[in-house]
Amino acid sequence: VFRRASPSVTYITNRAVRRDFFSMNVIEIPQGTGSGFVWDERGHVITNFHVIRGAQALQVTLSDRSVWEAEMVGAAPDKDLAVLRIQAPARSLRALPVGRSAPLQVGQKVLAIGNPFGLDQTLTTGIISALGREIDSVAGVPIRDVIQTDASINPGNSGGPLLDSSGRLIGVNT
Repeated sequence: VFRRASPSVTYITNRAVRRDFFSMNVIEIPQGTGSGFVWDERGHVITNFHVIRGAQALQVTLSDRSVWEAEMVGAAPDKDLAVLRIQAPARSLRALPVGRSAPLQVGQKVLAIGNPFGLDQTLTTGIISALGREIDSVAGVPIRDVIQTDASINPGNSGGPLLDSSGRLIGVNT
């Protein structure tokens, strides 16, 4: 299921843009990083809204190390989700297979993929600790029916995929 060069999981860089006071040149300042994953071969990438909130420019780095400018095409701050689009060729994009959350059970093995602490392509394993949890979104609105896992989710893992043991997408790490 997992291929080393799989471009399904992405590294997202959130940048601010400003002008240099003396030269008036436009410079970009990294504001943060996070994870995401390819949704489809049309270049849609899913991440958490808090990963890209306030960004003036976005870049997506695929696991093949290609870097693409991204634009936000949709956001649901109440659910802490954002949709980006990159103009990568379809052959470079491999969408994750989508699983179902209905049959999940406490104790079931899960896999969390992401880019914690600026490192790339990490995988942590764990189990589903609880189902039906509730957390607050960045908008202060409760997100219901959250999957709680003991898989390590560190800063930078946000927006990456949570997978079942068959490699199917069942959630978004936050």
